[in-house]
Amino acid sequence: MKKGDAVMRIDAYNQIAQIYGTQNISRTQKVQGSHSVRDEVSISQTGRDYQIAKSAVSESSDVREDKVAQLKAQVDSGTYHVEPGDFASKLIEKYQANMM
Repeated sequence: MKKGDAVMRIDAYNQIAQIYGTQNISRTQKVQGSHSVRDEVSISQTGRDYQIAKSAVSESSDVREDKVAQLKAQVDSGTYHVEPGDFASKLIEKYQANMM
């Protein structure tokens, strides 16, 4: 090994140490400075309204018991009637919505 080679490696090590030393100091300063800052979360009125509405919907029933009872009574008595055109249009509507 030549004398000049060893000097170059030491110089390179010193440069790297200086870079890391500077980064460590700045990181330490950032951490120390962040202790005085307090994070806060605030929910907007729209967010609160959304939470209330979501809670109300989740507590309500998915089944409209009055409507089911009415339709069941019509089916049982034989008075329930479906228009074929209405049924076909709803079926096509549903099919087209699923295809998009």
